[in-house]
Amino acid sequence: MRKYLFLSLLMAATLLSCTKQNRPITVWMIGDSTMADRYDTIETPERGWGQVFPTFLSDDVRVMNHAKNGRSTKSFLAEGRFEPVMEGIAEGDVVIIQFGHNDAKMSDSTRFASPTDYAANLTLMVRAAKAKGANVILCTPIARRHFKNDTLQYVHGDYPVRARDVAQAEEVPLVDMTTLTMDWLAPLGDNGSRQFFVYEMKPGEYSKYPEGKTDNTHLRLAGAVQVARMFASQVAADKIMPLADYVKPLNTDIKYTTPCGIK
Repeated sequence: MRKYLFLSLLMAATLLSCTKQNRPITVWMIGDSTMADRYDTIETPERGWGQVFPTFLSDDVRVMNHAKNGRSTKSFLAEGRFEPVMEGIAEGDVVIIQFGHNDAKMSDSTRFASPTDYAANLTLMVRAAKAKGANVILCTPIARRHFKNDTLQYVHGDYPVRARDVAQAEEVPLVDMTTLTMDWLAPLGDNGSRQFFVYEMKPGEYSKYPEGKTDNTHLRLAGAVQVARMFASQVAADKIMPLADYVKPLNTDIKYTTPCGIK
């Protein structure tokens, strides 16, 4: 009798373990416009790299992109945008965090977070996600396309440094998107890098900007694909688990397929 009871308990434990291991993970993304989904694709050419990131993952991964245009760590928390993520997280999920562009906007008190406050906000998010059993990946902000005499300029101040410090203190992996994107853009030069950014919209070209606009921060589709590939490549190279197990082989020619008809 004891033998059968032991076998039954062993089978139940094995089944539970297998079910847990086979459950598809969910990747939660929180950040600003450089990561966000854009659905107004006729009105603007802007695309966030999080929008195309699912292309580089196996089909059994669900990606929930909660990144939002214009948000900083301060405004993302103040507006209650972190709560839905926390409510949805399950043990074993992945949370990718990337802020910094809007935290530096001193002229806007609703968004500005000093480097010290930025680090504190990141720490709060990291600890909350870890407490729910999630695997956190911190990112530094992607580079702005800012050239002077055809030399790419570093414009993010102490924010990338503070993100690196938080990752080290909280013992979570960091993908240094600032360095990766600067190393990508610098050799392209001013002219060669324009194709990847919104850069210059002519008057009447897009309905959202009837008078045109110059934009060196936001990515076009080609740029979003490049940045998403960089992130996926670094996750695979650094063996950041469990996400690395779900990254497609990047030595193949991956074609970007637009989700829900997005172009």
